[in-house]
Amino acid sequence: MRVVVKLGTNVLTAGSERLHRPRMVDFVRQLAQLRQSGHEVILVTSGAVAAGRERLALQSRSRDIAQKQMLAAVGQSYIMHLYQQLFELYGVPVGQTLLTKADLSDRNRYLNARNTLLTCFVHGVLPIINENDAVAVDEIKVGDNDNLSALVANLVDADLLIIVTDIDGLYTADPRSNPTATLIPEVHDITPAIYALAGGTGSSRGTGGMITKIQAADLATKSGVAVVIAPGALAEVITRVTSGDAIGTRFPAKGNHLEGRKRWILAETARNSKLTVDAGAATAITTHGKSLLPAGITAVEGEFERGQTVRIYHGDIEIARGLTQYAAVDLRRIMGKRSPAIADLLGYDYGSEAIHRDDMVLIARAEVRE
Repeated sequence: MRVVVKLGTNVLTAGSERLHRPRMVDFVRQLAQLRQSGHEVILVTSGAVAAGRERLALQSRSRDIAQKQMLAAVGQSYIMHLYQQLFELYGVPVGQTLLTKADLSDRNRYLNARNTLLTCFVHGVLPIINENDAVAVDEIKVGDNDNLSALVANLVDADLLIIVTDIDGLYTADPRSNPTATLIPEVHDITPAIYALAGGTGSSRGTGGMITKIQAADLATKSGVAVVIAPGALAEVITRVTSGDAIGTRFPAKGNHLEGRKRWILAETARNSKLTVDAGAATAITTHGKSLLPAGITAVEGEFERGQTVRIYHGDIEIARGLTQYAAVDLRRIMGKRSPAIADLLGYDYGSEAIHRDDMVLIARAEVRE
């Protein structure tokens, strides 16, 4: 089994202001044990900024972006050196990979990253991944390591993603403020109601929260990866989850792994790029597996270039996601028009489809609204 394990900042620090060495040793031991059992393992780690702050003995928490990136630069080498020393206790070679959303959005860089990680498996290297916070800006950031871990699980066809956190799992309410909240052991469908259960950022040390974990589970399960949100304070949590113990909240995979090209389409998180289609186009896409033609588009939102991923909506439901043949500025000129008119309107054409069915992933079947 191929397993991606994500360790959050609050888990690595045990809620303190420093990396908690005893807990890190225990996590490393469990990951080494998984490898000895025949599993392929990737670690997605947070904690670079916290590690940088520890290394420089800084107490203040500045919101200055340059300082945060400086701390990430210091902390990435610091925490990686620590991981290298700990894994060496178990004879496990490790390799660091720093990623941004841009690396997973560009087709060639996506494939390069995938090939690197798969080659690590061949040579017995355990990859350790973090977002490249030292250079990333908003335009290329994933923004949190929960979603990054889902993208990585998607990238390597993982069977299981374990998000290790400082809470037991998804609750019916915030257990820190509501004593009647109960743990939800399994979520089969990630609906708006499930998103509504998630709050904001969990603490001043982390950049995620339950909402980003639900987002990660949503992406990963649609890519054929099972997800478990599990408590880091529980003894043997990683090995127990991998063995199938009922721990935390489990999100079963939705179907099988998507083939490589469509998996890459899902990996592009173009949340602000959106096409709205009419009832006829929605039916053609969701029921008959057809391509999206310009004639079926009723609205274009966001700015994007040709070849980027866009989300396709009918009403308020996302029905599909795909690689657009035309930039947003061009789609606004040809939407609602029949395909033979494309060349006359633009002076050129890249084909009759706005998004070809081979470059599209079905997300949901919409209730068609006339």
